[in-house]
Amino acid sequence: MTEQQGTSDRQDTASSEREEGIRSFLAGALPATIAGLTDLVRIPSVSWSAFDPAHVAASAKAVAALFEATGVFDAVHIKQAVADPQSGELGQPAVLATRRARNGRPTVLLYAHHDVQPPGDDADWDSPPFEPTVRGDRLYGRGAADDKAGVVSHLAAVRALAHEYGDDLDLGLVLFIEGEEEFGSRSFADFLEQNRVALASDVIIVADSDNWNVDTPSLTISLRGNVTFKLTVETLEHASHSGMFGGAAPDAMMAMVRLLSTLHGPDGSVAVEGLTESGETVPDSPDAIADFTRDAALLPGVTPIGSGPLLARLWAKPAITITGIDAPSVANASNTLLPKVSVRLSARIAPGQDAREALAALEAHVHANVPFGAHVEISDTDGGQPFLVDTSGWAVTAAKKAMADGWGVEPMETGIGGSIPFIADLVRVFPDAQILVTGVEDPDTRAHSPNESLHLGVFKRAILTEALLLSRLAENRIPE
Repeated sequence: MTEQQGTSDRQDTASSEREEGIRSFLAGALPATIAGLTDLVRIPSVSWSAFDPAHVAASAKAVAALFEATGVFDAVHIKQAVADPQSGELGQPAVLATRRARNGRPTVLLYAHHDVQPPGDDADWDSPPFEPTVRGDRLYGRGAADDKAGVVSHLAAVRALAHEYGDDLDLGLVLFIEGEEEFGSRSFADFLEQNRVALASDVIIVADSDNWNVDTPSLTISLRGNVTFKLTVETLEHASHSGMFGGAAPDAMMAMVRLLSTLHGPDGSVAVEGLTESGETVPDSPDAIADFTRDAALLPGVTPIGSGPLLARLWAKPAITITGIDAPSVANASNTLLPKVSVRLSARIAPGQDAREALAALEAHVHANVPFGAHVEISDTDGGQPFLVDTSGWAVTAAKKAMADGWGVEPMETGIGGSIPFIADLVRVFPDAQILVTGVEDPDTRAHSPNESLHLGVFKRAILTEALLLSRLAENRIPE
């Protein structure tokens, strides 16, 4: 045996022992890890403007204290950036922590968010939304999965590194726990600019996605973008009697319904010229329709819309949804022709299409299909870019190997129908960083909905996966 071979064997033995130590530590710490997560879930950190920002501030303070207690980071700060450049309004507080890399090791940025969606009607929950409750193998509560479990998965992995390496940890770490992801990440771009040097990293782990199922991990490699706007249709100067003028005068509701009906074809496929498809290959899943029908909670007899492979409809094609409408309620309806109606239009755009191009296509379609000479206005526009992961980098290879070792099965490469627009900002500011989109959710998580929950087995395996990945990067074992 050569001296070089002997050194390599000793390094492999030491690495194997460290990984066994990490597994043992995480298993023993799991009850305390779950307890820490429940403490965070109890903080109603809703970042929407109609909710008390003091709760988001309290959540940021709690998160900062948890990471500072690990002893791993050189500095831990709570920071805010500008959300509205015109008014100077600040966004919600985020946590930023840094540890300098040593001896040529890479730096890894760990992203998650500590804010949550509004709970909705408490009556729709089987247990109070901010009182974390374990039923079976799931933890229920708003933010239990999205995304306080992402925060705590980072925390648990960092704790494992601290236990195994102590002062010998050479891996660089940056922690960025955002405070307003659920409210559009309005200050995200300014935060990146303010903290560009501190956030610079070789690998970025975004823990805010889902898994194929509770037994199979996923690495998210594509995300749809989004375009939203308020669409207003006017046909009359004022409301008119529906008996006296109905049948000849076009009311705004009729015009709006006719206009919205042009957005989709007979099978429900998007029918807006200029909205493109990505053409990406999707996994062959013979149970896709049945699984989707169950997971999406379709009523008996209701069938999926669109054409082509179902997963392509969700990952690789555009979608348009009307998410809100301003019109009289049924209880307040009177026999009048409505002069004006507004809706909120939300479009998901396929990877590969620019959000500005998609907005232009939607605007052109609206103006080309206005019925009865109605007046239309498009306002309050917003958009986020789609994203495709470059799977050729060493970080993807390392992440998939860690997933296979942490879960005991090979991971899937999947797309997501939803959007995480800030990833495009990360790519813009840090073009050389490799981005890994992971997460702790599964098809039954119900993120954003009543009875959101976290599968505790998924949580355990996701933590182990991240700890193994970080340990291997700390050992500088980067795949060729």
